[in-house]
Amino acid sequence: MTVAVSGAIIRATTHMTSRVAAGSMLLAASTVALLDAQNPRDRHTPGPERFTTRVVASELANPWEVTWGPDGFLWVTERTAFRVTRLNPADGSRQVALTITDGYQEVVQDGLLGLALHPDLLRGQGRDFVYLAYTYDADPGPALNRRMRVRRYTYDPARHALAQPVTVLDNLPAHDDHGGGRILYGPDGKLYLSRGDHGANFLANYCLPNRAQDLPSAAEIQARDWSAYQGKLLRLNPDGSIPDDNPVIGGVRSHIYTYGHRNIQGLAFAPDGKLYASEHGPSSDDELNLIAAGKNYGWPLIAGFKDDRGYSYANWSASSPAPCTSLKFDVLNPPPSVPQIKESAWTKPGLAEPLATLFTVPADYDFRRFGNATIAPAGIDVYAAAAIPGWARSVLITGMRTGTVYRFKLTADGGAVDGGPIEYFRGADRYRDLAISPDGQRIFVATDSFGITQNPADQRTEELEHPGAIVEFSYVAAERKALQP
Repeated sequence: MTVAVSGAIIRATTHMTSRVAAGSMLLAASTVALLDAQNPRDRHTPGPERFTTRVVASELANPWEVTWGPDGFLWVTERTAFRVTRLNPADGSRQVALTITDGYQEVVQDGLLGLALHPDLLRGQGRDFVYLAYTYDADPGPALNRRMRVRRYTYDPARHALAQPVTVLDNLPAHDDHGGGRILYGPDGKLYLSRGDHGANFLANYCLPNRAQDLPSAAEIQARDWSAYQGKLLRLNPDGSIPDDNPVIGGVRSHIYTYGHRNIQGLAFAPDGKLYASEHGPSSDDELNLIAAGKNYGWPLIAGFKDDRGYSYANWSASSPAPCTSLKFDVLNPPPSVPQIKESAWTKPGLAEPLATLFTVPADYDFRRFGNATIAPAGIDVYAAAAIPGWARSVLITGMRTGTVYRFKLTADGGAVDGGPIEYFRGADRYRDLAISPDGQRIFVATDSFGITQNPADQRTEELEHPGAIVEFSYVAAERKALQP
């Protein structure tokens, strides 16, 4: 008999007599109950490998992106200081390549966010381009109109500076929560940019309609009205135009590559061209997704798998007859006036379910007792080197709420995961992004300057071990298992 238990598989073999079988069944049932009576996030599977730890740089202003550059430096965006900083990984020395002067930052979801390096940077091809995504205030007066802009800069190696700004795409909708903002230059020569759902239908924005399923009209695209670009993954030509081979969705070709997203904060291409994304879940079901053109990833009607476990869509903005503004938000107990839809009610075609979740809870999980099961996934990368045995074809995901890097081993074709997540580098930090050295020997992790996380004792804390830092984890060896007597 096989029993599936939110992230674990229990196998009980029945044989010989019905009494033995009954005893096995009771043992399996009690084991299932024991495992379910806790937060699945707190069932730890640490990896056997050993790493040394070194702080490369500290006192950075909320580093958001860290990328290994062709110059051997780490390129970092500092979200709240609007700086692009180049770090020497050997000694931590730094050079500020650019300070954005027209950006806007007020909350923890805005400011200078994603950075993408053109693959021809410093190759003598005349394309020394660096792309940035950041928020700005489009209102010239005292009012706030928060928007996102993608801008291209040219790197001058003589001055170690970014200059010659060219706006690629702007006036993208932005808000004070779930801002996405990860940008990536793909092997197909296109830019990929994640846009969050603005925190709609949640916390302070619970009366804001969620538009992750909304699609633009042809007239809106013609008018350059990007208001439907919420909860989407965009694909752009390097000049900001719409690629001719972008999918036609709802009868319209736009920048939208996929939709139905909550908040993608990690994007990474594998050597074979497959694109992976990490995405925030609500109270459970953070996702690792394989991105496919034109697909619908389900949010807000589905979180994680379509399994009716731990989530149903409560549409607060559609409350009737009591208007949403008259209600007090309670994520666990919406009032009767708020329509609720189970995941199993989904009937639309084209749904893409995740490769894996972190973590799915049992159907009867007690959130009030055990807390939410999210890791708050941020940056990801694909490990393809041979330096660490067994790691090739793995996806690494940073957890902000757990101070952990999770490794998922992919199947040979990269279309599924092979087993559950293995944990590394647990500490009292908020891991925002990571970069891998070309030889695969070192992993560099960027940490937030402040915020809530979980320490190695699974206790909630705001006392961060390495605030605003780049931390290097260098592979040493695999732990030797003790010989059994």
